[in-house]
Amino acid sequence: MHEEKHLKNSDFITDAVIGLSDGLTVPFALAAGLSAAVNSNAIIVTTGIAEIVAGSIAMGLGGYLAGKTEIEHYESELKREFEEVELLPEKEKEEVREIFADYSLSESSQTLIVEELAKDKVKWVGFMMKFELGLEKPDINRARNSALTIGIAYILGGLIPLLGYIFTNTPTEGLYSSTTLTIICLFVFGYFKSKVTGQPVIKGALKVTFIGAIAAAAAFFVAQLFS
Repeated sequence: MHEEKHLKNSDFITDAVIGLSDGLTVPFALAAGLSAAVNSNAIIVTTGIAEIVAGSIAMGLGGYLAGKTEIEHYESELKREFEEVELLPEKEKEEVREIFADYSLSESSQTLIVEELAKDKVKWVGFMMKFELGLEKPDINRARNSALTIGIAYILGGLIPLLGYIFTNTPTEGLYSSTTLTIICLFVFGYFKSKVTGQPVIKGALKVTFIGAIAAAAAFFVAQLFS
């Protein structure tokens, strides 16, 4: 028996990926940069925690605003479509015909479908929203869920690079431990991200790891240059 596999709950996965990837990369790069400029793990950990708090709030707020914008945009277009169906029904019917004409349906079939669809204005507008505008109705809790998912994921990702400095005595030791731990986590994260999204897992894991490593290396050498 054939079983179709499709990605579900893509909004949650997208938000988690955004939060985790930035959470792993930004504090890691910051801590690596500070390792070249200061001689205290306490300073690095304190600065890192401050960045995680600020970053999670900023990222969560960005997710919230994006979610609210998506809902407001959908409601605005929905209102406009209802007005057009009410005031310009023939024009809207022609747009439906054009959609089905792209699927090579005959004119008689187009007319039959259009007339049946036009009997229910709610379903008619729903059809236009999806197939003319390409808009799916967003979850009413999208903004809140996005903010929480991104913010929490950022915190979880951001704490990982700092562990190397918490359990060591010098910035150099912390940098080695943090780099090892973060690179492993970036690889694992990239692996599962690629697996969930149906991409080549090893290639995806290496790509995520490479981006994180480049960001940290850049921050380290810039800090070393100016220290």
